[in-house]
Amino acid sequence: MSTAHQNHNSGSDEDPRNVMDPRKKRRMLSNRESARRSRMRKQQHLDDLITQLGQLKTDNNQIAARVDVATQHYMKLESENTILRTQVMELTERLQSLNSVLHLMEEISGMAMDIPEIPDPMMRPWQLPVPSQPIVASAHMFQY
Repeated sequence: MSTAHQNHNSGSDEDPRNVMDPRKKRRMLSNRESARRSRMRKQQHLDDLITQLGQLKTDNNQIAARVDVATQHYMKLESENTILRTQVMELTERLQSLNSVLHLMEEISGMAMDIPEIPDPMMRPWQLPVPSQPIVASAHMFQY
């Protein structure tokens, strides 16, 4: 074996292959530190995303609960509207019946009567004639 090879095997500090270039050493340390910071940033980003995910799930649950409440309220109002529409139709039929009786009495008696025309409540409900007396309603009248 050659002397140089023996020195290398003995771990001599004088071997140029064992002595690291200071610039290379600084670059290696800098790269390690940069990699460490990169890992920390990735971990922080992951932690932030997990926190954001939890907040979004909470927000989503709250929105879903509000949608459920709104849907139940809508269904209740729709049910009440159906009842009111049915009542309007029944009352309209009664009025038409009464008007028919009034027309018959007018023909039989020969007396002119002021018989109001009944508009179709389903066509233009906002243009229904205003009653001369207020309609009294109770909050309990629609409980079923």
